[in-house]
Amino acid sequence: MTTTNELKPLLKRLRLGYLLNTLPERLALARRDQMDYAAFLEIILADEVTRRDNRNVEIHLQQAGFEEVCRLEDFDWTASITADRRLLDAVFSLDFLNRHEHVLFVGPVGVGKSFLSQSLGYAAVRAGHNVRFIRADAFFRTLSQARVDHTIEKTFRSFISPDLLILDDFGLQKLTPQQSTDLYELIIARHRQSSLVITSNRAVDEWLGLFDDTILGNSALDRLANTSYQITIEGTSYRERLSPHRRKEVLTTKS
Repeated sequence: MTTTNELKPLLKRLRLGYLLNTLPERLALARRDQMDYAAFLEIILADEVTRRDNRNVEIHLQQAGFEEVCRLEDFDWTASITADRRLLDAVFSLDFLNRHEHVLFVGPVGVGKSFLSQSLGYAAVRAGHNVRFIRADAFFRTLSQARVDHTIEKTFRSFISPDLLILDDFGLQKLTPQQSTDLYELIIARHRQSSLVITSNRAVDEWLGLFDDTILGNSALDRLANTSYQITIEGTSYRERLSPHRRKEVLTTKS
């Protein structure tokens, strides 16, 4: 019986079975480098820590609910858009999460607001934070359904608990009285406790007009605006560059 076969049941009992995938190579490395026992133990345990960290990131990315995996390094900066890169660098440092501040991406349709917000969420997950991404219309529908199901408290807590909540595409239409209250309570609950990222096609100074109750709106937006990075993105549609039709035109031009 080989050493690996002898170790197999022990590793599985300790829930370290994945070490078997790299154990032969690690044993060969230990023999080649004449590692002592402590050094060998350190290297195989480091393998397991790395594997578990990567697995946790994968799970948290799935739980975040992103529409797609977006990374800042994949953003096409050759697109015809303008944004304050210094502010972007500041928020992508993720220091705002430790200070429980917020980020507001505003600009016309298709300039990359959702991409950047999800990229920010991706970076936060990689840094060990709990993140949830949801479109604003889906957020309000979810709360509405929760009231029907009598699960509103549990559902609302699920939007408060993440370190970072990304509310995408806010402000497409005026809020109902209940939606105004829901958004107010969300902002109040997360204020100074955790962070929000909101994307919108409307400038922040237009948001007050979306609330059914201006008093609620003023109270919520005053807290939000005074503790947030406001990043305005301008330019033509970023999505146009990604369309199959546009790619075909570019290839035709190059040929």
